[in-house]
Amino acid sequence: MQKVYHDCSNLDIKCYKEYGLTEDILMENAATGMARYVRTHFVFGSSVLIVAGPGNNGADGIVLARQLGRDYEVKLYVPFGVKSDMGILQLERVKRLGVQTVETLEDADVIVDALYAAGLNRALNKETKYIVEKLNVFKGHKIACDVPTGVSDNGLLSLAFRAEVTVSMGARTEALYLDENKDMVGDIICVDLGISHGHYEDVTDMYVLEEQDMTLPTREKQNSHKGSYGHAAVFCGEKEGAGIISGMAATRFGAGLTTLVVHEQVSPPVYLMYSTVVPNNATALAIGMGLGQYFELEFLEKYVLNSHLPIVLDADAFLSEELLSVLTQKDREIVITPHPKEFVIMWKILTGEVFTVEEVQSKRFAMVRMFNAKYPHVTLLLKGANTLIMQEETLYINPLGCAKLSKGGSGDVLSGLIVSLLAQGYTGLEAATQGSLALVMAANNFEGASYALLPTDIIDEVGRLV
Repeated sequence: MQKVYHDCSNLDIKCYKEYGLTEDILMENAATGMARYVRTHFVFGSSVLIVAGPGNNGADGIVLARQLGRDYEVKLYVPFGVKSDMGILQLERVKRLGVQTVETLEDADVIVDALYAAGLNRALNKETKYIVEKLNVFKGHKIACDVPTGVSDNGLLSLAFRAEVTVSMGARTEALYLDENKDMVGDIICVDLGISHGHYEDVTDMYVLEEQDMTLPTREKQNSHKGSYGHAAVFCGEKEGAGIISGMAATRFGAGLTTLVVHEQVSPPVYLMYSTVVPNNATALAIGMGLGQYFELEFLEKYVLNSHLPIVLDADAFLSEELLSVLTQKDREIVITPHPKEFVIMWKILTGEVFTVEEVQSKRFAMVRMFNAKYPHVTLLLKGANTLIMQEETLYINPLGCAKLSKGGSGDVLSGLIVSLLAQGYTGLEAATQGSLALVMAANNFEGASYALLPTDIIDEVGRLV
């Protein structure tokens, strides 16, 4: 996993004050990181269009033009001139080398957006919009310097450069992982600024998960039996398919036993048991998936509200004031997995405060921190293009998901994966992060069409993750 920060300004200041580095040195290394990417992926002589803005982000682009000069057909476009001291210096240097500056925009093999960096939270003016729109139409490989123009800390500014790769300078920032920005930033590469990341970075409570962070519940102990791997009890409600899917996922992900808790007979796969009560030897619960109004309050009080077992709340659980009362239980492992609309409903029930789905999406990081401040012991997994997972002031971002998962049943699989790990003895935070990683990696491994993924396909792919 990698560290993430709200912004990097304090980290840059530390370089100046503590390490004696200059703005010039940091800028040179920022451009070197971008140049390394270009040299790795494009042969000498390829055309490179660099669009540089008036500030230091533009100056980064101008340094890149100097570094790639002669080896590549570089065209530098500076539509608004340069205003920062570093921009003036870098433009003078590049002119001495004879790098070509152009007055019009033309397509190229590589297109670098160095117009505006992180922190731009005002609407783009008419001239900038025109440039961004034209760049987006071009066919060249698009690279954003630091962040794509039009991407802000609060989401998109109505229009943004659509990068295939964003080269982040020094460290990763929150803005890169907002759902609204996901289709604009593309792949994220972080380059150093002349010192190791260890020296540049500082303490943070926010991390982005990577593929190598996935740890599967692989069985290594030979002297074991089904009871060694826990017993997941999954409540199966009005829409019984949701509960069955969760139960299938729980069994596939290693739970020694899985029982569907039902009112009446269902027809699950033969490896799933069902019962009208929670088994005495159950080690974790999952409730909410397709639940409806299926169980009476007295039943829920006995088997859920008064239980000490680790629990996953999902879907219809966020409509129930009674089930949400579980969140006050501080001596219990609790994982909740709402999508933004469910979060809105849940928060209104819990506090009376009303948000729109759009507000939750534009302030996702603030929303999970707000919930964490009230329920720090609960593990919150807020679903989205970039899944956010938080517990006890530590926030993890899972950016590895894909549009294949945008289909009913994917969330039921996730609940099953999480309850399986809870049943096997994982903490809530471990179960949420590892279940989330397994879900997205399984979806990414599916070789069918992007629109064709079924919940059962995800479950099958989970079994092949090893």
